[in-house]
Amino acid sequence: MQLVKPGEKHLITMMKWFSNQGEVKSWAGSDFRYPYNRESFKEDLKHNFTHSWSLISEQEILLAFGQYYLRLGKCHLGRLVVNPEFRGEGLISCLMERVCELGMNEYAVESCSLFVLKHNESAKKAYERFGFQVEDYPESIPLDHCLYMVKNK
Repeated sequence: MQLVKPGEKHLITMMKWFSNQGEVKSWAGSDFRYPYNRESFKEDLKHNFTHSWSLISEQEILLAFGQYYLRLGKCHLGRLVVNPEFRGEGLISCLMERVCELGMNEYAVESCSLFVLKHNESAKKAYERFGFQVEDYPESIPLDHCLYMVKNK
């Protein structure tokens, strides 16, 4: 597996992974438009303004996608998603390990954070297995029914 900058074909592939507004909101937040087209997807993804990464197989199949940016002194992960065909195979841990390492090195920080919706139990469990723990967010959380999770180095 390899972590690469997402190309146009990765974004087109990702667009097929979501079939309704609820799925998109759970993944990307309430500001992400649905239904989307190629341009709105790229705009809302903001991959030109955040560090976006695609996890690909040796056969160049898009396995997962994630982003990071600096938030409150932590490498904050966002829009983590695994290809529906490969869910349950531990790819989220592989993605998070690599993205966390890149982000913490770039920002010279010792911890990562992320948001997860309370009803997304499978994601929450995956993040906990990776070492994230629920913590109080020091500000108002930008999403309803959302948990803030942190993993220290």
